[in-house]
Amino acid sequence: PISTNATSRRARPNAVRTNPSSFWGRWRPDRPHCRGSLRPCASVRAVPEPTASASIEAVVTAADTALALGSGDVEVLGTPRALALAEAAAVAAAAGTLTGGQTTVGTRVELDHVAPSPVGATVRAEAVLVDHTRRRLTFDVRLTQDGAVVATGRIIRAIVDRNRFPG
Repeated sequence: PISTNATSRRARPNAVRTNPSSFWGRWRPDRPHCRGSLRPCASVRAVPEPTASASIEAVVTAADTALALGSGDVEVLGTPRALALAEAAAVAAAAGTLTGGQTTVGTRVELDHVAPSPVGATVRAEAVLVDHTRRRLTFDVRLTQDGAVVATGRIIRAIVDRNRFPG
């Protein structure tokens, strides 16, 4: 007879039972597993330690302002220049991961410009490599002025063969 009680569970006669020593092998504490399963969980992976980083400093000039770059009408560091500084730091950090004949090109940028930097201020751009998957490098970037955060973001660059580009 079939029970209508939702809390009652009876084994089906043809149900496949999981054997710990079956195809997936035994559970091992050194391997990540999905919750409630003996099967290794493919979506869990260790985050690599940063292997490369670089920083550059620049003094904000009138040519770096939003007014001069056409991205605004105030005389503070323009977002396009902040992005260029972050890219320069990422390129410098990527240099240590390249072999002869390789370079990197930008493929994606996310940047939050959160504070102004006036003309004359010294801005420091830092890039830290957080992921290196095949030919893709992912950097966390941060711009600071006197220890205060000016901008943060993420830059993804692809490793390419330099001879594929003219010139």
